Amino acid sequence: MIPQSVLQIFGLDSVAEIFLLLILLVVGIVIIIIIAKVLLFVLPAAIVAGVVWFLTRSLFWAGVAFLAVAFLSILRRK
Repeated sequence: MIPQSVLQIFGLDSVAEIFLLLILLVVGIVIIIIIAKVLLFVLPAAIVAGVVWFLTRSLFWAGVAFLAVAFLSILRRK
């Protein structure tokens, strides 16, 4: 199928290694997408919490603001 010289250029010895490489690439991309979604979910709540902390210097109220925005984000998605 693929000439052996091409496989050796990329350090691959067999078609099975190419298959495993593709599986690992797909898994890595899925993990990156999941992390990006989590960060995009948390980002608005973190910004609001940061603003509340900056204005009040209270970690308690910053935490309350974070939880409130995160809860509203969950409700909005459903």
